[in-house]
Amino acid sequence: MPRGGVNTTVPVAAEATPAVDPRLIVRDQGVAGYLGEFRRRLSSGELGSVPVVAALVVIWVVFGSLDGTFLSAQNLSNLSQQIVGTGMIALGVVFVLLLGEIDLSVGSVSGLCAAIFAVLNVTHGVNQWAALAAALAGGALVGLVQGLFFARVGVPAFVVTLAGNLAWNGLMLQLLGASGTVNLSGHDVVSRLYTTVYPQVIAAYGLALAGVLLFLGASVYDAERRRRAGVPFRPMSDIALRTVLLAVVAFSAAYTLNQYKGLPLALLVFLVLIVLLDFLLRRTSYGRRVFALGGNIEGARRAGIGVAGIRVSVFVIASTMAAVGGLFLAAQIQSASQTSGGGNLLMNAIAAAVIGGTSLFGGHGRTWSALLGALVIGSIQSGMNIEGLSNAIQFMITGAVLLAAVVIDSLARRTQRAAGRA
Repeated sequence: MPRGGVNTTVPVAAEATPAVDPRLIVRDQGVAGYLGEFRRRLSSGELGSVPVVAALVVIWVVFGSLDGTFLSAQNLSNLSQQIVGTGMIALGVVFVLLLGEIDLSVGSVSGLCAAIFAVLNVTHGVNQWAALAAALAGGALVGLVQGLFFARVGVPAFVVTLAGNLAWNGLMLQLLGASGTVNLSGHDVVSRLYTTVYPQVIAAYGLALAGVLLFLGASVYDAERRRRAGVPFRPMSDIALRTVLLAVVAFSAAYTLNQYKGLPLALLVFLVLIVLLDFLLRRTSYGRRVFALGGNIEGARRAGIGVAGIRVSVFVIASTMAAVGGLFLAAQIQSASQTSGGGNLLMNAIAAAVIGGTSLFGGHGRTWSALLGALVIGSIQSGMNIEGLSNAIQFMITGAVLLAAVVIDSLARRTQRAAGRA
């Protein structure tokens, strides 16, 4: 007892109860827990891919009921091949949107790089692989120049890429010359990448099986790694359910493709790039830095992230993917012309990324957004072409869908802030 009779001894706190991750509680509750968690996420604005998947289902049901040919194997197979060019460009746009920026030059860059390949290979007889490398390098160089103006000089990305949209289009016209059009031979590497279809049944089913096994293996490895680290991990029941759902989608798609011609090589290349860039974004420190910049640039800077370098690299990726998309689009029409990269290509690419679930405000999105968004836009265009509707109607409906996607994103962010999750 201290002097004065006052007990100054600090009482010993009761033994602390370790915090339990709420995800573990949800998983212990089984199906009911997952349904409750799903409702909670929706009510708190964490919508994920739910809106775009729901929109895609509605579009397919509506057009399928209006004309049975829309859901035919031939139309769906053609659709999977036709969306590749725009989808590739949208894949690069996703990276820029994750920073909360915009790239208005991707349409012109796609046309410029298609022209580089066509002029070198067809007009000047340069080896097709060298011409392909030059086209891709041209896209990367454009991204580097624009990224440096944005990240180092401080010119807003909107202004830099708007100027680029004009400049690269002018350079494309200069390269094409007086004729304005250079036809591809049809036997070059770019044309073969687009037109090649593997008719063997095993090709589509093999891709589906490989995708499912890759997902399963990655999920099990991640769960085991997290278990050893003593952090929450997905139980095998969760992984099994997700694997089954993926298998249903993958093998249904493979079955549909095999009902027509088979697996298009263009679609295979698109899916491979999506998976690789998804790995880059979600499984590497580089991807975490991209998300960090999009979520809070000042916080990222104080955390020691090289902001300028990440920004430049993102624009390089966007322009390179625009080059890839432009080459596939040129192969689709078998030429590079004055209209390459023009029309509504830019708006469709940006719309595909946004409709697919990438936030215009930065920090939220996945590479799969490009595929989902391209499917939505391609489905609308395909359905309306079957119904014989004009381009004017197509533009209005696509614009309405884009506006709806942005509104949903804005409302979701507002709900997240209200729930303390943003």
